[in-house]
Amino acid sequence: MTTKTYLVTGGAGFIGSHIAATLLERGETVRIFDSLVTGREINLAALKGQAEYIQGDLRDGVVLKEAMRGVDVVFHQAAIASVPRSIADPTGSLEINVNGTQNVLLAARDAGVRRVVFASSSAIYGDAPEFPKREDMYPAPLSPYALHKLTGEFLCSIFTRIYGLETIALRYFNVFGPRQDPASEYAAVIPRFLSLLSTGQRPVIFGDGEQTRDFVYVGDVVRANLLASTSSKAVGAVINIGAGKHTSLNTVLRIARELLGVQIEAEYRDGRPGDVRDSLADIQLAHRLLGFQPEIDLRTGLALTLESVRQVHAG
Repeated sequence: MTTKTYLVTGGAGFIGSHIAATLLERGETVRIFDSLVTGREINLAALKGQAEYIQGDLRDGVVLKEAMRGVDVVFHQAAIASVPRSIADPTGSLEINVNGTQNVLLAARDAGVRRVVFASSSAIYGDAPEFPKREDMYPAPLSPYALHKLTGEFLCSIFTRIYGLETIALRYFNVFGPRQDPASEYAAVIPRFLSLLSTGQRPVIFGDGEQTRDFVYVGDVVRANLLASTSSKAVGAVINIGAGKHTSLNTVLRIARELLGVQIEAEYRDGRPGDVRDSLADIQLAHRLLGFQPEIDLRTGLALTLESVRQVHAG
C-alpha cells in the first residue's frame, strides 16, 4: 500500500491537533505547520516523535514551500479564528485568513499536492433569515472574519477551476470539544462555560442567552475532514459541517450545570457587534457528498469536554 503524507496547517490548534492525532492513529505520515500564535505547544505534546513539526507563518512562502514537499493532502486549519479579534484587527485577520490561504493554495499547487481541505465558517451566512442555513444561500458576512473566510472559499474555487488543484471547503458551525483554550480572550462559549463553572465562577453570556448555535463535536468534524480528503464527488464544493440541531446558550448552560452539579447563574451583558442571533446547519449536502452524519450528541460531547477541562485544572 502506498503511504501518503498529510500536512495540517494550524496543527497545534484545537481542530488541527485532533486531525493530526487521528491521522497518526491510522498510521499515516503527518507534518504539522503552525506559528504558535494561536496554536499551543501543549497540543503538540502528545504528538511528539510521531509527527514532523515545522514552525512557520502562512505569510512566509519559503517555509510553506518546504512544508508542502511530498504532501498528498493538506488540511488547511490555520487561521485567526475569531469574530471579535477580526473586528479589533481586520488587517491582521486579512493577512492570515486571506493572504495566508492564497499562499497555502499556491504552495500546494506548485508542489503537486492532490487536494486541499479548507476550514471555512458558518459566519459567512450572517443573520440571513432563511433557516436552516444552506450552502446555496446568498452570503451575508457581518464581520471581517466572516468576509475573509468567504474569500478563502472563492480562492479555493478559483484554484480548482483554473489550476486543477482539488479543493473542498467545509463550513464549520460551532465546533467544541477537548483542547479548546478556555483561557483565551476570545474563547468559545463551551470551554469558557465549563472552565468557569468548574471553578465556582459565573459565566458571562452576551445577550439574553436565547440565541442559538449548531454545536458540533470535534470528533465529528475530524471525520468530516477525513471523508472530504477522499470523496470524489465533493471536489470544488462548499459543504456545511454541523450537528443539524440548534441549541440556545441558556440550554448549554443548564446542561453544563447538571453535569457539574452546580447552580451558578450566568452574568448577562449586552450583545457584541458581529455576533449572529441564530445558527443551524442544513447538512444534507454533507451526507450526500461525504457520507457524513454526526455521531456525538451535545450532552455526550459536553461530558467528554468537561473531562478534559477537569484534567487541565487538576494538572
